[in-house]
Amino acid sequence: MSDAIEYELKGDIAILRANNPPVNALGHAVRSGLIAGLERAESEAKAALIVGGGRTFFAGADIKEFGKPFKEPGLPSVCTRIERCSLPVISAIHGTALGGGLEVALGTHYRIAVSSAKVGLPEVLLGLLPGAGGTQRLPRLIAVERAIEIITTGRQVGAAEALELGIIDEIGEGDIEEIGVAYAQRILAEGKGPRPVGNMPRPTPVDFDAIHQAALTKGRGQIAQATAVRAVEHACNNDIDAGIKLERDMFMALLKSPQSQGMIHAFFNERAVSKLPELKGVEPRDVKAIGVIGGGTMGAGITVAALLAGLDVTMVERDSSAAQAGADRVSGFLQGSVKRGKLTADKYDAIMANGFRASDSYDALSNADLVIEAAFEEMGVKKTIFAKLDRVCKKGAVLASNTSYLDVNEIAASTSRPADVLGLHFFSPAHVMKLLEIVVAADTAPDVVATGFALGKIMRKIAVRSGVCDGFIGNRILKTYRTCADHMVLDGASPFEIDTAMTAFGFAMGPFEVADLAGLDIGWATRKRLAPTRDARERVATYADKMCEAGHFGQKTGQGYYIYEKGKRGGTPDANVTALIEAERRELGITPRAFSQDEIQRRYMCAMVNEAAKVVDEGFARRPLDVDMVLLFGYGFPRHWGGPLKWADLQGLDGILVDIQSYAKEDDFFWQPAQLLERLVAAGKTFDDLNKGDTV
Repeated sequence: MSDAIEYELKGDIAILRANNPPVNALGHAVRSGLIAGLERAESEAKAALIVGGGRTFFAGADIKEFGKPFKEPGLPSVCTRIERCSLPVISAIHGTALGGGLEVALGTHYRIAVSSAKVGLPEVLLGLLPGAGGTQRLPRLIAVERAIEIITTGRQVGAAEALELGIIDEIGEGDIEEIGVAYAQRILAEGKGPRPVGNMPRPTPVDFDAIHQAALTKGRGQIAQATAVRAVEHACNNDIDAGIKLERDMFMALLKSPQSQGMIHAFFNERAVSKLPELKGVEPRDVKAIGVIGGGTMGAGITVAALLAGLDVTMVERDSSAAQAGADRVSGFLQGSVKRGKLTADKYDAIMANGFRASDSYDALSNADLVIEAAFEEMGVKKTIFAKLDRVCKKGAVLASNTSYLDVNEIAASTSRPADVLGLHFFSPAHVMKLLEIVVAADTAPDVVATGFALGKIMRKIAVRSGVCDGFIGNRILKTYRTCADHMVLDGASPFEIDTAMTAFGFAMGPFEVADLAGLDIGWATRKRLAPTRDARERVATYADKMCEAGHFGQKTGQGYYIYEKGKRGGTPDANVTALIEAERRELGITPRAFSQDEIQRRYMCAMVNEAAKVVDEGFARRPLDVDMVLLFGYGFPRHWGGPLKWADLQGLDGILVDIQSYAKEDDFFWQPAQLLERLVAAGKTFDDLNKGDTV
């Protein structure tokens, strides 16, 4: 009997209690213990109860086993053994029963849960499908369409909904083990025996072809959801054993796929990215009250993110009318959270009454533990603000800039306390987007860096360390791959073809759609700022400047690359943009050529990877995984590829280098192969090897 499953006999009830903290993951010892416990129960009990010790039922697979050789018994055979037990087997669920945890519960004959419990099959979030009978048993238990929805979204289902659907049989309150024992005794008293889900009638078929196509479309290139639909279809056409075998074959095919490798990479490194060796043992400064400079969209978003995290926030604007407008914007964002059920009306009232205030005086920040400047992106403006903060803020207060591009060292130098200054680059809308770049300046103190990461954790952000360079990690790389797109436009592709190609790759929006959303004036300001130091060899398109000169800044003005009409979703391509591009081509003497979708995607991605490799090699990102997490959570990179550098590993670095070298024959200024990429190819290593500590 495994120590991971404790066995106890209470009267006629055999209790199989999971003891594999912290989340009772279904590792080999747990799986072996379940089978041994059932065999013992069959010899001395009349019913078996499976319950989780500690704070949860089985929360899923043991991630420590990922990538390691498989050891019997596998979870499918464990679930089948549970289902075929000669005694009635009951699951008592508290905490979460996710993935394999729910599959174990579906293998049992009866299921009871406390009201706070949640169940789900989140395997698609790792590029997989349930592989231990989940796609075969769930649609036998509940409506096929509901089973498909749960499986293909990977969402967690609360106990009340699970009861309504029929996933669980009953909800109880109190100690989960006592509830389970009482329920098992009642089953025996009522003379109920085993009730295998696998023996229930096959589900009635639905229009699987239409559902499969919808899953492909919604997945934007991800295949796990559509594959899961076909797995559920097998439940309608096969008995349980044949269906589980087909499901397992599909699971193993997905497990070996590049997409699953990408999503598993994202899963692990989402958690690893904020764990920095240099911060081990460094205590962050205490942060309870923060200040925000600026009440525009970004400042209001940061304020709302902080308020929702339970922080006290004072917003400062230039005058009383701007302060009131900022306060109204904050109120509007929070009321949106109330409407979506993310915030209660009482909590909203409490925040607005006690947690938030807007002011036109910097003196209101005298007691702030941390201040985030979110003002106009111009160095003079930033320096003026930080000089004021230096004057009014208490000793030990952290002074942070939300700058997207500007030199944090120069900003810090405008104060008498550069050790207290860092960059906190939020992404818009800041109360929604998960990425936070922690920009570490030359003199930033270690405990200030730790404070930035602690704030990110409080605000539920994915925090990534960046060094100081123009654009930091994300915007520096963005500038390069956007430049690549601009070059393709000059050479013959249309912005609209490029947007279509990159949404086909898996992005939610193409680069020109994103530019319209963000505001074309942002890129315009950056181009003007960099113009005095621009290398004469650099190719820079001017048609976008002409769009801005005409006041066409994208969605906010109703016209950019696309024309936006009120009441209509999305935009339609603007023919005037095409005319501007064609005029510039004529002026430059360029004969346009056609670009295939594959070539657009390959050039765009090669530019992204090449610049990312330079960012890592120059130390602005410490590890390739830092780049991947920035692009995933800040720039909409398709999660099923794991990030640009994971994508590069999956494609093969040697082929990417060959392509970059071929592009350099056309433009050897823009297409300069990253030295790190060259070293990795020469050594036969990958970016992931660097994540594991290798060097080249």
